[in-house]
Amino acid sequence: MATFTLPKNSTIGAGKTFKAEPGAKNVKSFKIYRFDPDTGENPRYDTYEIDLDKCGPMVLDALIKIKNEVDTTLTFRRSCREGICGSCSMNIDGMNTLACLKPIEDVKKDVRITPLPHMPVVKDLVPDLTHIYAQLRSIEPWLKSDTPPPPDEERRQSKEERAKLDGLWECILCFCCSTACPSYWWNGDRYLGPAVLLQAYRWIADSRDEYTGERLDNLEDPFRLYRCHTIMNCAATCPKGLNPAQAIGEIKKLMVERQG
Repeated sequence: MATFTLPKNSTIGAGKTFKAEPGAKNVKSFKIYRFDPDTGENPRYDTYEIDLDKCGPMVLDALIKIKNEVDTTLTFRRSCREGICGSCSMNIDGMNTLACLKPIEDVKKDVRITPLPHMPVVKDLVPDLTHIYAQLRSIEPWLKSDTPPPPDEERRQSKEERAKLDGLWECILCFCCSTACPSYWWNGDRYLGPAVLLQAYRWIADSRDEYTGERLDNLEDPFRLYRCHTIMNCAATCPKGLNPAQAIGEIKKLMVERQG
């Protein structure tokens, strides 16, 4: 029988507890993953009791309140606060999502917050996205065309051609889908994952792009495309309601059609 052991630094310990102010009545506990590689210590969960009567409605509001008023050492990414930039993606109550779009009231018990799963952690809630951004660059996510644009106007599309991009252009590259995908956990070194493949199809489907053949050639690989097993975690967790698995299926269909 195989025996598996985890590294010593994978054990998550109990951390500090920051109590709410005396007299607070509407209190919610936030259990937040803390990890600082510079200390050499194991990760831990710190608990913060927050008075919701003095806090905004979203999980990101609570994180900002903790950062500003309770514990300035807490580290996380955030920017737009409107579900547009994708910076505040993290795992909240067991689901990958955007902290700025996750209402606190949706979590019935304590709010447990960890970084996106199966990614190296830079610090606390900040994952290292170096590898997945390199994968994104590999599919060249920009318009490629040898035909010069019309003088003094844009490259035109019909309404029907433009409609083919719906469900694709809305992706904000938060990577909630890729980090929820078991196939990406297992083969992330070579499998591009749902976020990057959705971006690849966005340009394949664009009528203004003239490099469809080259783009499909770039994806024709046993691992880069074909590790998708339609588990559908990607669609279930996407905070924008997109379906990366459908985009991957469309790429596979094009692969078959061009061989026919």
